[in-house]
Amino acid sequence: MLIALLDFTVEENNHASALSILSTAAATVVQMTGNIAFRPLADPDGISITLLHEWENRESFEAYLASGSFATLGLKLRPMMTRPPVSRRFDAELIESV
Repeated sequence: MLIALLDFTVEENNHASALSILSTAAATVVQMTGNIAFRPLADPDGISITLLHEWENRESFEAYLASGSFATLGLKLRPMMTRPPVSRRFDAELIESV
């Protein structure tokens, strides 16, 4: 399993818009082969957003990165970002799902 965390900040007046863009994209991304989860998470500070991705494998995640959905998200979100995003990617093994 591959887990990716994307952290970025926006101006406070763009926070709701950025979350809306991610929520709308989620409907498409969760249908992609290998996607387990695509969850935008709002920080209570009103400027920080974390996007949690879970993918069955690296190949599925890389297909997402090459997709039109990913490109469209970048075109919409990058202009709102107040600094470069930070993406961390992890190889993970599911121990238990309860």
